[in-house]
Amino acid sequence: MNKFLYAGLGSRFLALLIDGLLLSAIFFPTTRIVKGVWIMSPADHLWRVGWLVSDPLCMIFLLVIFSYFVVLEGFFGRTVGKWFLGLQVVRKDAGNPGLLRALLRNLLRLVDALPAFSILGVVLIIRSPEKARVGDLVAGTRVVKFDR
Repeated sequence: MNKFLYAGLGSRFLALLIDGLLLSAIFFPTTRIVKGVWIMSPADHLWRVGWLVSDPLCMIFLLVIFSYFVVLEGFFGRTVGKWFLGLQVVRKDAGNPGLLRALLRNLLRLVDALPAFSILGVVLIIRSPEKARVGDLVAGTRVVKFDR
């Protein structure tokens, strides 16, 4: 029997939101500097998915964002958002996940972004005793609360 206090859906979502805001605060001004000031309005991009994969700068940013989660969770078990909320990704034996588990966990986060799978992820987090989404189950990780 382990003694983890598993993180619920709300705190995990807030941590992801904090990370998203942090990354947006860095990347949005950067794209404006590199690509010119408001060539298109930001709202124009919201409705075009194709620009994400056709724009080399966006592809670089997506790779950096993905690496942010893999590297920070792999080495430290937490991103800035998780640290701020007192959460940590751990292996079942409480160790840091390492890069391979963090990579696997975050590859499956991409699958979780698909509507049917995001519903499954939410149900798993709410209903499973260890509050694990698909990426956690496959990678052998869990998100827990830690004392700072």
